[in-house]
Amino acid sequence: MTRSIRRWGSAALGMILVGAMVTACTSGGAGDEPNSDESSVPAAALEIMNQPQYSNGRWLISVKDLDTGEVLIDLDGDKMAEPASFTKTYSTGAAWLKWGPDHVITTPVKRTGEVADGTLNGDLVLVGKGDVTLGGRTKADGTVDFANLDHNDANPLPGATLTPENPLAGLDNLAAQVKASGIDTVSGNVVVDDRLFQGTLEGGPITPIVVNQNLIDVLVTPGAPGEPATVDMTPVVAPWRVVSDVQTVAAGADFAVSNPESAGDGTITISGTIAADSDPVLKVFVLDDPATFAKTAFIEALDRAGVSVSGDPTAVNSMASLPAKDAVDQLPSVAEFDSLPLAEQVTYIMKVSYNRGAQTYVCLLSAAAGVDDCSAGMDEVGRIWTEAGLDTLGVSLIDGSGLSGNFITPNNGVATQEIMAKRPDAERWRATMPILGVDGSLAAVQPDSPAAGSVHAKTGTLVAGDALNGRIRLATKALGGVMESKSGRNLAFTIMMTQGFASDIEGVLTANDDVGAVAAAIQQNY
Repeated sequence: MTRSIRRWGSAALGMILVGAMVTACTSGGAGDEPNSDESSVPAAALEIMNQPQYSNGRWLISVKDLDTGEVLIDLDGDKMAEPASFTKTYSTGAAWLKWGPDHVITTPVKRTGEVADGTLNGDLVLVGKGDVTLGGRTKADGTVDFANLDHNDANPLPGATLTPENPLAGLDNLAAQVKASGIDTVSGNVVVDDRLFQGTLEGGPITPIVVNQNLIDVLVTPGAPGEPATVDMTPVVAPWRVVSDVQTVAAGADFAVSNPESAGDGTITISGTIAADSDPVLKVFVLDDPATFAKTAFIEALDRAGVSVSGDPTAVNSMASLPAKDAVDQLPSVAEFDSLPLAEQVTYIMKVSYNRGAQTYVCLLSAAAGVDDCSAGMDEVGRIWTEAGLDTLGVSLIDGSGLSGNFITPNNGVATQEIMAKRPDAERWRATMPILGVDGSLAAVQPDSPAAGSVHAKTGTLVAGDALNGRIRLATKALGGVMESKSGRNLAFTIMMTQGFASDIEGVLTANDDVGAVAAAIQQNY
């Protein structure tokens, strides 16, 4: 992976993953009394924190023993900083507190007419309910599958991979149920009802219908030098097709593959070069009309199941013929698909830091409160955490994913973990978070450390450019969760690093590892 990053250069800079923090510190040991300075920070952690690239920033750290309540480290624990994607512990945590880890979302298919002699004289209505995986990530054992570098990050970051599951599995399941219900022909059309909620994040839609995370995957595989690369599209859904101008260059050569773009009429274009000895390169096309994509994909799934639909499969989805949302809910169901339990959905969101998935739960909370534009979601997050005992004055959030503009104190981050640790499902919550040196966004962080496997924590990263000096500003790198210390203590912790700098992408990745090394030093010290 290091070779690939070096070859790709810094084109992905503004979207990558890290950040930094610091304050000049003096060493202290495990036996020091905890206070609001650096004296209780382990010497091994201080050595990392005092590196020159962090000299203009600051570190904020809070560590607490979950069993005794003892505060072990309080380094500006009451000061606010941006937590980046650690914010997801607040949004998904609120959903967990409200619905519990076994909560499932049922996606129904309704019919608007009567069935006679195998013909539905009306429409099928696929009702989006907010299932963020819709069967496309379900392993044989019923748990969620994920790649440590997920396809959601494929465009900015080299090295993303796909999981083997069929992204259309949920739609195929629903289509088979429609056939089994006695419907062979639909005289009308398929309509996707996505009125449960409508929101946006980073300019893209957040909707209750999600197929393949509303992405089309484009996998580029090199051929022989001088030959075109092979390009595969997943899932294959009309009218989408890929037109590629990617050429294979010599082994060892620098290469760059463009992000897929729409040329209109369902054509996705991709260009560039790929080295003959490169691993396949994954890119993604982000759909701006998830409902129409889901409609077409479902009509094609119905066709595979032996159900013909009279309506135009690639026409833009229209809900003009539908009754009110409540009336649709009362229509007869001909198929229903149950999501993975919430614990598995949260695992996917947390392990790969799935921004739109986290925001989907903010929208689901808003919809549950009766507001369909997602605007009540953050109010609900605050209300739920307040009822759970959190002092929400220690947190200021604007979204559920962790974009710039969210702020927390390290002490507040620890307090959320304290609340979750007291629940009977605490172990299941802990299991949703990336594990240091093992999986998810922490898979490549401190894999050889003795702390690997003992730290369960959510990462967070914000980066920006420094055009004046031609370097990368590490706006935030956060890590927070729980750990079992070397001596067996159960600790909750939050580490935030702000305003460090890196000269290139390698420096960004080093900073990512440095924050993990600070957590590892704390784990080993207590």
